[in-house]
Order: sequence, then C-alpha cells, then structure tokens
Amino acid sequence: MTISLAYIQTLRNAFGEHLQVNVSLKRYTAARIGGKADVLITVETLVELAKVTKTLWDLAIPFTILGNGSNVLVSDAGVRQVVVLNRAKKIIFNPQSLHPTVWVESGANFGALARQAATHGLSGLEWAAGIPGTVGGAVYGNAGAHGSDVSSNLLMAKILHLIETNGDNQHEILQEDWSVERFEYAYRSSSIKRQPGQVVVLSAQLKLSQSTQEAVQAKMNEYLAMRRSSQPAGASLGSIFKNPPGDYAGRLIEAAGLKGKKMGKVEISQTHGNFFINQDSATASDYAALIRLVQKQVLNKFGISLELEIELLGDWMER
Repeated sequence: MTISLAYIQTLRNAFGEHLQVNVSLKRYTAARIGGKADVLITVETLVELAKVTKTLWDLAIPFTILGNGSNVLVSDAGVRQVVVLNRAKKIIFNPQSLHPTVWVESGANFGALARQAATHGLSGLEWAAGIPGTVGGAVYGNAGAHGSDVSSNLLMAKILHLIETNGDNQHEILQEDWSVERFEYAYRSSSIKRQPGQVVVLSAQLKLSQSTQEAVQAKMNEYLAMRRSSQPAGASLGSIFKNPPGDYAGRLIEAAGLKGKKMGKVEISQTHGNFFINQDSATASDYAALIRLVQKQVLNKFGISLELEIELLGDWMER
C-alpha cells in the first residue's frame, strides 16, 4: 500500500529532518538499482532505531530496515513501505578480560568491525573481514564465510519483539536480550528471518579471543586474498542463491552452461556463477529475469531448486 499523506505528516512531526519522501534507493544498494521508497527515515543511534520501530508498529505502518543494501534486490516499481535506513554504528570493545567481547549497534558494517578487532589484537572475526553487510543483517540472516558464521560468535543480541495480543492490532513491544540459542540458527537462516516483521535487532555482543594484531591481520589477509581470487569485482548483490545441501550454487550454474549469460545489463560473472554483475544501467527486472532463467535451467538439468539468498524488497507484482 502507499503511505497516506496523513501518516507521512504524523511521521514528519515525530522524526523531522530524519524523514524524506519519494527517495530513490539506488544509492543505498550495493548493485545501484531499484525504484523509490515512499518514505525513508534515517536513524543514527540504537535509541533512534528503537523509537522509529515502536512508532511504526504502534501506527501499524509497514516498514523494512535497510543496512548497506548488499543482499537486497529492490524492485523497479519501488517500495510502498517506510524504509528505515539503519546508520547506528557505535562499537565498544572489551579487550582486557580473559574472554574479550565487542558490543556493537546493528547498523555497523560487519567487515569494518572485523578489521577494527584486528587492530585490538582480537581474534574470532577474521572470516567476516570481507562481509559487506551490517551486523544487524548478519545476525538476521546468519551471515557466514570460510566455514564460520554469526552463530559461532554471537553471545547476545538486544532486540525489539512485537507480540500480537488479538486481531484488533493490540500488541506488546518488548525489549529483550536474546542468547544465540533463541535465534535457532541454520544455514543462512534464523527464527527471525523465518518469521519476518516480528523482531528488530538493535545491537549484538560477540565473543572474541586474545591474539596479536599481526596474527589476526595475517589470517584476515589470507581470507581476503581468497575472496578476491574467487569472487568478482563490480556492482553486485553478493551471492544470489543459497548453496543447496551437499553442493554449491555456483558450480551448478557453471555446469548448466550459464556463466556469462546476460539479461539486459546484468551478466552472470565469468569468475563465479553465483554472482550477477550490473554492467552499467541494469534494472531489477533484468536481475529477476536472469534469476528465473537460472532457477529453471538448473532445475531442468539437475532437479535442484535454487533458493534465493538475497531478499526481494518492494513491489514485485511485475514478476
């Protein structure tokens, strides 16, 4: 639905200059594509994120939270919701204890967090140095690389939890500390991803271990070199599909003869079949058409249904 003018004015009264209307989301996504959001609200702190979330839930206004836009495909038709741009980035290291930790707001870049940990001589996040998304997105989707993932680092996350009490939009909003077990993590999945719209991640506490800056940086450099050699440069969404059990999406796409296949201005990378590159002025529809082609051909050739790892955001009626 389109956000009504009355609701927009209510939100403008509450959030002032943090609110913009009719905003192109291209500059906020890694692939630099997508239509406009009816309303964009930028938050800079955990407190602001909590306030915006509670307000939107209380008003029953649909919304989505956008971090670095690295794993989302925004429709050309745009987003008929409020888009909350999460720029809450505060980081606090606790390096002196026997079991060091880091507390971080959910809008912080996960790769940058890993690199900061290295400067403190703290190990445990080397695998995440090349992750382009935010901590909140990583907690939501159990981001991972090089044989590790968020579930191996997360100790606790502060969340807002929407609990419906009856069918008349009566609800409670609880702020809770969830241990890693509450997220019921699986491969690139979590309980909150499987039931979207009920939980918003505000911050996370991650466990680390004592090391040296040199040792951590060396391991990080090794992982980054592996990433550069196996993943293409250019504007992309990251991995398009999840790896099916016992196999790799990129291998299946290559085996289906699809490397280099183009739809409009989007091309399947010659370096890695699970990466689609925006060659110039691609549209979301180009991406969607190429996704459907890949899914169809891999299913026909191997009997395997590739599941999206990226999230589709916005009005996808054209699909």
